[in-house]
Amino acid sequence: MEMLGKYVDGYVLPVPTAKLDAYRAMAREAGRVWRDHGALAFVECVAEDVKPGTHTSFPQAVKLEPDETVIFSWIVFASRAERDRINAAVMEDERIKQWHEREPVFDGKRMFWGGFDVLVEA
Repeated sequence: MEMLGKYVDGYVLPVPTAKLDAYRAMAREAGRVWRDHGALAFVECVAEDVKPGTHTSFPQAVKLEPDETVIFSWIVFASRAERDRINAAVMEDERIKQWHEREPVFDGKRMFWGGFDVLVEA
């Protein structure tokens, strides 16, 4: 997929391994919602080969606990303006609003995210 000129939101968060199936179900639902509103791609990945580093690492960044795993995810948009429009629509979507009534699947205080312009695609 050609991504140059596109915009990407990236996320890293810890998920208790016991709640990984619940997270997967939530992520599938989230992917449908973001795609329904116009996101070009929605990807969720679970750590398989991430080790603590000397200075920094994925586990250190989220203060990973022994019974948790790291999730790395991203959403692709056509542009920053499209990202802003889509994210606003997603936050008003009833499928997302009802999540506030559910038991949390992960600790959002240790999640981090940001928006990025695509610099290189090889």
